[in-house]
Amino acid sequence: METFAVRHGAWIVIGDGKKALVLHNEGDAELLNLRRVSVRESDNPATRDQGSDQPGRASASVGTAGSAMEQTDWHQIEADRFAAALAEDINTAAREQLFKELIVVAPPKTLAELRREFGKDTQKRIVGELAKDYTHHTIPEIESLLLTHRPH
Repeated sequence: METFAVRHGAWIVIGDGKKALVLHNEGDAELLNLRRVSVRESDNPATRDQGSDQPGRASASVGTAGSAMEQTDWHQIEADRFAAALAEDINTAAREQLFKELIVVAPPKTLAELRREFGKDTQKRIVGELAKDYTHHTIPEIESLLLTHRPH
């Protein structure tokens, strides 16, 4: 388990590919007081609800062999776009020096996409990462969960 302190002024990004919460700690590392900076949501239904066509088929130019093409994962494409847009917002805030420290909490796929999209200004401010999904928790619950990761 990774340990980190959520110091006064730190930003916490909590996202899952279709919902993101950016929080600011107005308290200190011992007594968190998280306040919402922004919320972002995307309507991202499952792939089966987004695509209407069946996957295509490819035919060999010689003979009778054919193969099915893999279905496009529209849900994952939208989740990646969502993460990229979120990362760009955080990159802008980092360039404008709106925060000194950043903690990122997201499921593994979203966390990987955010890492890929974060610029150098953002990357050097990251003090902690958690591969978890906290998007369905209340702010008081998030405060409690984050306190379990502080150094003792």
